[in-house]
This record gives sequence, C-alpha cells and structure tokens, in this order.
Amino acid sequence: MSTNDFEHILTEISPFTDYVYLHIKGEPLLHPELQDILSLCSQYHLHANITTNGTMIQEKAAILSTANALRQVNISLHSFEQDVKMERSDSDLNKIKEDLYSYLKPITDYAIYMSQHTKAITALRLWNLEGEHTDTFTHEKNRFVHSFLEDAFHVSIKPEMITRGIALMERVYLNQDHRFQWPSLSVPVLSTEGFCYGLGTQAGILVDGTVVPCCLDQEGDVSLGNIFSTSFSSIINGERAQSILHGFKDHKIIEELCKRCGYRHRFI
Repeated sequence: MSTNDFEHILTEISPFTDYVYLHIKGEPLLHPELQDILSLCSQYHLHANITTNGTMIQEKAAILSTANALRQVNISLHSFEQDVKMERSDSDLNKIKEDLYSYLKPITDYAIYMSQHTKAITALRLWNLEGEHTDTFTHEKNRFVHSFLEDAFHVSIKPEMITRGIALMERVYLNQDHRFQWPSLSVPVLSTEGFCYGLGTQAGILVDGTVVPCCLDQEGDVSLGNIFSTSFSSIINGERAQSILHGFKDHKIIEELCKRCGYRHRFI
C-alpha cells in the first residue's frame, strides 16, 4: 500500500477512531515506508499499534523508538514455531533452543530499551497453549521462552501464571492464550450463535481497500465495500455491515466465515 493510499484511508477513518492497527496476516515491518506511515498516523492524531513476528525488530528499532504515534507493538513469539512432531531427538530440540535464543535476544533488548526510553507498550505473545494436549515440543519450547524471559527481565514466571497478561517490566507484558482456529470457508461450522467485537469496536481494511469486519478476514471473504471507491461511513452503515453488527448484538452469527471462527469463542 502506498503512503497516498494510506493517507486516504486515514482521512476516511479518523472521524471514527483514535487507533490504527498495522497488521492483517502480514509483516508491517517489511514496509519500505514504515517511518512515513507512522508519521502520517501522528499527523492525523491516531495512535498506531503494530503486530509483528519480531524478526526485523532490531533493524526497525530506531524507527519505532522515535515514532510519536506508536502506542503498542505486539510480538508474536509463537510465530517462531516450526512444524515438528513429538518424535524428535534431543539434538533437534537443542538446535531449536539455539535458534530461539538468537530470535529472542533482539526482541528482549528492544523491549527493555522501549520501556526505559519511550511510553510505548511491548506485548510478547505466546498464543500456542493447548492445555493438557500440548505436545512435548511445544511445552519444551515454551519452557525455554519462559526461562529466557525470566533471565532477561529478572522475574519469575510460575505455571499458575498462565494468564493473558504478565508484567515483565514497566509497559512490557507477556500475554499467553490458547490456540484458536483461524476462520476459513473451507473448515466446518463451529457455531451459529455467539458474540464478537467485529464491527462493534473494530473493522479491517485490506491492501486493496476492501473493508472487512475484523482482522481475521485476510482474504476479504466478507467484503463490505472498498474504501477507495466508497466512503467508510457508507460502508459501515451499509446493509451487510449492519446485519452483521445487529446479529452479534442478538448473539446470532450471520456470515458463513464468522460461523467458522475459533477466535470468537474467547468472548464466551
């Protein structure tokens, strides 16, 4: 997305929100004009939130630490996971731990610096919990992550602290949660009743301008309109959007994609 397109979006949404979230199944730190995008957020008096896998955090730290608009950076530590099976050797696990160390060190260095020099929040996410069914390798990797964070931040993370927010230092948190089923029209229906904050407190805008109910619709399956051809106000007040919104208020799921979303179960 060009900065001109991004600024157009800001002019459309700024009357409706104080926040923008730079993600939707992509890596925002890859954008070559990240600094200009954050500057535009500041010009429009919008607080910017970024979700990243953290692999470029060291490279982009200077931009992030000087961005007045930056409110929060979410770093998905679970994105490091590899497709491994339980039947792995100790040498494989040791190699994974070495790679995890190289991955985590720049992230914790960034978080500590931001805490000490800025007002921005850093949220480290481990959204890979599966309760008693979590496989051995996931357990071992998470235990290594916990141990690394304990050393980096001089805290103690106990098993009973598996909550959504553990303070590691000022404005730095570890957020843990269970895996959820990403919505897709190709998976079975999970439920036809329930609630979601989609369109109530959030909406998503894809790179081509397609407006969707939330950030989990990365394919634009629930297209509400295009912000480059229709005003944002008209889109969110349109028939399809209002049908979704009123359905959630009545605990009824209208869209087929929403019926197949596991994240929504967190609001039960």
